[in-house]
Amino acid sequence: MRQSLRSPQQHCPARRQPLPVRNRVHRAWPVAGVAALAVITAGAFTTLAGLLVGPLHREFGWSRSTIGLASSVNMVLYGLTAPFAAALMDRFGMRRVVGTALALVAFGALWTTVMTAPWQFVLAWGVLVGAGCGSMALAFAATVTQRWFVRRRGLVTGVLTAAGVFGQFAFLPLLSRVVERFAWRTAALTLVVAVTVVLPLVLLLLRDHPADVGVRAYGAGEFTARPASAPGAARRTVRALLRSARTGPFWLLAATFAICGASTNGVMWTHFTPAAHDHGMPATVASSLLAMIGVFNVVGAVASGRLTDRFDPRRLLAAYFALRGLTLLALPLLMTATAGPPMVTFVVLFGLLDVATVPPTLALCRELYGGDSAIVFGWVGAAHQLGAGIAAFAGGAARDAFGSYDPLWVGVGALCGAGALLALTVVRPSRT
Repeated sequence: MRQSLRSPQQHCPARRQPLPVRNRVHRAWPVAGVAALAVITAGAFTTLAGLLVGPLHREFGWSRSTIGLASSVNMVLYGLTAPFAAALMDRFGMRRVVGTALALVAFGALWTTVMTAPWQFVLAWGVLVGAGCGSMALAFAATVTQRWFVRRRGLVTGVLTAAGVFGQFAFLPLLSRVVERFAWRTAALTLVVAVTVVLPLVLLLLRDHPADVGVRAYGAGEFTARPASAPGAARRTVRALLRSARTGPFWLLAATFAICGASTNGVMWTHFTPAAHDHGMPATVASSLLAMIGVFNVVGAVASGRLTDRFDPRRLLAAYFALRGLTLLALPLLMTATAGPPMVTFVVLFGLLDVATVPPTLALCRELYGGDSAIVFGWVGAAHQLGAGIAAFAGGAARDAFGSYDPLWVGVGALCGAGALLALTVVRPSRT
């Protein structure tokens, strides 16, 4: 009788063949996919700030430095929120935190459409949108890869990094045309619509841990039970900062990432379009160039993730910063009313280098800080946004003072050279 019960399994193996086919796609990949959608949406919100400078200046008469203040607050809060969000994800789960963050950015965008004073812009775009986007920043990507992947971590980190920048630049041509044809308020409402599409997918598909659906992490050798929720998220976040701040590598990584933020978010995503417009280039053409940077960001981030799995991340960082600095130093010579071959070459090179620094920085955080690496990386990311915020404000102030953005490009290019030297001084833990 036992044999007759076993016989279908023994003699009809074809019936078991579909099971691997149905289960071929590991659940980690849909989780990473919906996480990428959330990151793309957050990136789209950070894109709009650069397109608002001109319209807000014309409609309200606000100075560029006043408008830049809201962008600075946005970028700084974007960074400061990330480590706390990573700890809150351990406490309440990724789905709740990301869902709340999407609601925050939607409300902030709606408030922006009815604002009448600069302080309202600072609160709506600077505080609400900044905090919401920060909760879906690179610390979120680090949490996803740490929980759901053992293999392909560098690759997935590169993809999620590329997703954020892709969201920033892929929306640029659309939002630029909306601002030009209709109004900047319509562009803000377009982003609210994007949130209403992504939020249900996050609530349905994003899962906090592989154990929630009874599977192992991708590439894991054994099943791991979901750890108990960690209370005191704020205390844990601060303790992780205090512990890591006692180590030299933390400050080196924070310094290099601050330079990274200044040379990407701070100048390119905020001031490239108005700087190109100063030279007679239409805003739509400048936005299309930034969109091209986004396309090459995807290639650069994914390639950097693969390289990080194979080579010393410190040497990769040094090479990225050195090359990025050279491109920024050359930018004032390339600015014209048209997008000629030299400018296109700049776009390709800068796009490949733009977010390539993220996978090696995250890899160093994992090596150095273990289980707290997502939170520590969040603090390193806060330095990234602090550098971006300072550069965003400095760019507006430089334009008001000198009538040109050229001093900004030269100064930030020189900073990248310093970043290359700092990256080489990070001491990796010894391997026994």
